[in-house]
Amino acid sequence: MSHLSILPTVLRDASVLTAALEDLGLQVEQGGLLRGFADDQQPVTLQVRFTDGTRLGWARQGNGSLALVGDLQRLGRSHRLQQLLGRITRGYAARLALQQAGERLPDATISLIS
Repeated sequence: MSHLSILPTVLRDASVLTAALEDLGLQVEQGGLLRGFADDQQPVTLQVRFTDGTRLGWARQGNGSLALVGDLQRLGRSHRLQQLLGRITRGYAARLALQQAGERLPDATISLIS
Protein backbone atom coordinates (compact mmCIF):
# COMPACT_ATOMS: atom_id res chain seq x y z
CA MET A 1 0.00 0.00 0.00
CA SER A 2 1.43 3.38 -0.95
CA HIS A 3 1.11 6.67 0.86
CA LEU A 4 2.30 10.26 0.62
CA SER A 5 5.92 10.82 1.58
CA ILE A 6 7.37 14.15 2.66
CA LEU A 7 11.06 14.61 1.92
CA PRO A 8 13.09 17.65 3.00
CA THR A 9 14.88 19.65 0.29
CA VAL A 10 17.10 22.74 0.16
CA LEU A 11 14.66 24.50 -2.18
CA ARG A 12 13.22 27.70 -0.72
CA ASP A 13 11.91 29.96 -3.48
CA ALA A 14 8.53 28.86 -4.86
CA SER A 15 8.67 31.25 -7.84
CA VAL A 16 12.09 29.94 -8.91
CA LEU A 17 10.82 26.36 -8.52
CA THR A 18 7.73 27.20 -10.58
CA ALA A 19 9.91 28.58 -13.39
CA ALA A 20 12.18 25.51 -13.29
CA LEU A 21 9.18 23.17 -13.50
CA GLU A 22 7.70 25.14 -16.39
CA ASP A 23 11.08 24.97 -18.17
CA LEU A 24 10.61 21.19 -18.11
CA GLY A 25 7.20 21.52 -19.74
CA LEU A 26 5.27 20.82 -16.54
CA GLN A 27 2.10 22.76 -15.75
CA VAL A 28 2.27 24.12 -12.21
CA GLU A 29 -0.79 24.52 -9.99
CA GLN A 30 -0.47 26.84 -7.01
CA GLY A 31 -1.70 25.50 -3.66
CA GLY A 32 -4.26 22.81 -3.09
CA LEU A 33 -4.22 19.38 -1.51
CA LEU A 34 -2.13 16.49 -2.72
CA ARG A 35 -4.12 13.29 -2.28
CA GLY A 36 -2.71 9.87 -1.63
CA PHE A 37 -4.22 6.50 -0.83
CA ALA A 38 -7.56 6.46 1.05
CA ASP A 39 -7.85 9.64 3.14
CA ASP A 40 -4.15 10.52 2.96
CA GLN A 41 -3.81 14.18 1.90
CA GLN A 42 -1.31 16.98 2.40
CA PRO A 43 -1.65 20.74 1.74
CA VAL A 44 0.99 21.94 -0.73
CA THR A 45 2.35 25.27 -1.90
CA LEU A 46 2.51 24.08 -5.51
CA GLN A 47 2.06 20.87 -7.46
CA VAL A 48 2.38 19.31 -10.89
CA ARG A 49 0.24 16.59 -12.46
CA PHE A 50 1.63 14.06 -14.88
CA THR A 51 -0.25 12.62 -17.84
CA ASP A 52 -1.04 9.42 -15.92
CA GLY A 53 -2.74 11.44 -13.16
CA THR A 54 0.01 11.13 -10.56
CA ARG A 55 1.04 14.31 -8.79
CA LEU A 56 4.12 15.70 -7.14
CA GLY A 57 4.01 18.69 -4.80
CA TRP A 58 6.07 20.90 -2.56
CA ALA A 59 4.94 22.09 0.87
CA ARG A 60 6.39 25.00 2.84
CA GLN A 61 8.08 23.85 6.02
CA GLY A 62 8.61 25.75 9.28
CA ASN A 63 12.22 26.49 8.38
CA GLY A 64 11.18 28.11 5.08
CA SER A 65 12.23 25.23 2.82
CA LEU A 66 9.94 23.46 0.35
CA ALA A 67 9.60 19.75 1.15
CA LEU A 68 8.85 17.34 -1.67
CA VAL A 69 5.46 15.62 -1.24
CA GLY A 70 4.21 12.69 -3.27
CA ASP A 71 3.27 9.07 -3.49
CA LEU A 72 6.86 8.15 -4.28
CA GLN A 73 6.14 4.43 -4.57
CA ARG A 74 3.54 5.04 -7.29
CA LEU A 75 5.57 7.79 -8.98
CA GLY A 76 8.64 5.56 -9.03
CA ARG A 77 6.73 2.97 -11.05
CA SER A 78 5.45 5.37 -13.68
CA HIS A 79 8.26 7.90 -14.04
CA ARG A 80 12.01 7.94 -13.83
CA LEU A 81 11.68 9.72 -10.51
CA GLN A 82 15.35 10.08 -9.62
CA GLN A 83 16.17 11.45 -13.06
CA LEU A 84 13.22 13.86 -12.93
CA LEU A 85 14.18 15.14 -9.47
CA GLY A 86 17.72 15.71 -10.71
CA ARG A 87 16.45 17.74 -13.65
CA ILE A 88 14.20 19.80 -11.38
CA THR A 89 17.04 20.48 -8.94
CA ARG A 90 19.47 21.49 -11.71
CA GLY A 91 16.86 23.77 -13.27
CA TYR A 92 16.13 25.35 -9.91
CA ALA A 93 19.85 25.94 -9.26
CA ALA A 94 20.31 27.53 -12.70
CA ARG A 95 17.27 29.78 -12.27
CA LEU A 96 18.35 30.81 -8.76
CA ALA A 97 21.88 31.63 -9.99
CA LEU A 98 20.42 33.79 -12.77
CA GLN A 99 18.17 35.59 -10.31
CA GLN A 100 21.05 36.28 -7.92
CA ALA A 101 23.32 37.43 -10.76
CA GLY A 102 20.60 39.81 -11.93
CA GLU A 103 20.30 41.25 -8.44
CA ARG A 104 24.07 41.77 -8.17
CA LEU A 105 24.52 43.01 -11.75
CA PRO A 106 21.40 45.09 -12.45
CA ASP A 107 22.81 46.57 -15.70
CA ALA A 108 23.77 43.20 -17.19
CA THR A 109 21.71 41.15 -19.61
CA ILE A 110 21.41 37.65 -18.18
CA SER A 111 19.54 34.75 -19.78
CA LEU A 112 19.22 30.99 -19.66
CA ILE A 113 20.15 29.19 -22.88
CA SER A 114 18.97 25.61 -23.16
